[in-house]
Amino acid sequence: MLPITEVVDLLTEGKVVAIPTETVYGLAANALNENAISAIFTLKNRPFFDPLIVHIKDESAAMDYVEYYPALAQKLAKTFWPGPLTLILPKKDVIPDLVTSGLPFVGLRVPDHPLTLQLLKALTFPLAAPSANPFGYVSPTSAQHVKDQFGDSIAYILDGGPCKVGIESTIVMFEDNKLPVILRLGGLSIEKIEECIGKVTLDIAKNSKPNSPGQLDKHYATRTPLKLITEVDVESINLAKTGAIVFNKPFDFIPIENQRILSTNKSLTEATQKLFWAMRDLDACNFELIVTEIFPQEGLGLAINDRLQRARS
Repeated sequence: MLPITEVVDLLTEGKVVAIPTETVYGLAANALNENAISAIFTLKNRPFFDPLIVHIKDESAAMDYVEYYPALAQKLAKTFWPGPLTLILPKKDVIPDLVTSGLPFVGLRVPDHPLTLQLLKALTFPLAAPSANPFGYVSPTSAQHVKDQFGDSIAYILDGGPCKVGIESTIVMFEDNKLPVILRLGGLSIEKIEECIGKVTLDIAKNSKPNSPGQLDKHYATRTPLKLITEVDVESINLAKTGAIVFNKPFDFIPIENQRILSTNKSLTEATQKLFWAMRDLDACNFELIVTEIFPQEGLGLAINDRLQRARS
């Protein structure tokens, strides 16, 4: 593994580097360098209307990049940063419009991974870092996932082991005096957010022009068609060529070797951590179809169901 100082040099030169976070691996570049940002969009084949999240070294750095930092946003940040929380706030001009897709807001977060925090503290600029996968595909939760898809087309992959959360951050937007709005469900539950700051509203509607990452109609998708089990006529499909994602116990009508059980002890935290691994693993099995059950509509189960809904064919 390269020393952090050499990774710093690559990023300072405007290169794109894959970094580990607690959520998923990211494709990172200097968030203040438009050429470097353009390279991220090109590598991912990501549309320029889909904004990027900016990763900062600590909570105090937020004021360098936002015009307005309300008390409730500060309370969330002090409670959950570093962690799977992104705050969307009115941006300062130092953040290029390319990063925010022309929107007047920027998404900020402090990732909870020791290697990436060390890297951020060694840099003189923040990092824009969307998930390190081709646009629309399942997000990567290991360095191998990134290598499989990008190979030598990026300058370096900083291997920090498997991601401990396994899905992207929860995104909360603050605008004027309005109630905070959750724009993307993720690794921090609504319940924990409301315990901290009180009532929030939810706006995760599918969009063709998103206010944040993760709002597009089709996202996090496998190449193999994926459907909810409730949408499938079991008698009409080839069960031997069908994979399944299940919570704690397998379906009794699909071969057990075709199934990925996310948590035998019914832990939504464990299921969340394994979700993208299971989707990628089944996608590599040459099945005709992947089916999934609906997870409990509470806590992190809401975020799991959101990802599966957007991955549906």
